[in-house]
Amino acid sequence: MPNFDPSQIPLVSIVFWVMTVFTLGGALGVVTSRNLFHAALYLILSFFGVTGYYVLLSAGFLAMVQLMVYAGAIAILILFAIMFSRRPMAHESQANQQWWLSLLLALALFVVLVVVVGAVNWPVSDAAPAADTVTQLGVALLGSYLIPFEVVAVLLSVAMIGAIFLAREKTEAEE
Repeated sequence: MPNFDPSQIPLVSIVFWVMTVFTLGGALGVVTSRNLFHAALYLILSFFGVTGYYVLLSAGFLAMVQLMVYAGAIAILILFAIMFSRRPMAHESQANQQWWLSLLLALALFVVLVVVVGAVNWPVSDAAPAADTVTQLGVALLGSYLIPFEVVAVLLSVAMIGAIFLAREKTEAEE
């Protein structure tokens, strides 16, 4: 029986499994968390895991879009919505009596997906990837405006957080 040598495991495999833990662990945390803020943080973790998959696939443009649009914009939007809501995030009991129906439906969907993926003969193309098109698209969208775009995004985020903080502080002082 050959000895196991951890140095023989490729780095790509290790990164893949770490990203898998991030993605699935974050998704599981979103579904099981009772606190809305923690669920949003788990969603961001899951988005980072998917970004890692795109990096492993050498799809840099998709990785940046995933990072900026999903992990950045949508997750921050969710966090702002939580901060704007006046309802406290108390640990309320929200027991769902139909969880078994959801589990049954999810298992049925999983079986259908496995059957479809196994039955389809997926074509493989020998064509080169369209790297020139992605590069042209990136230059056309941002070009030399990348740094000002990022500075304005950070400035607006800080201004929004400050406005929310001041509004909450004022309403708490009036109460």
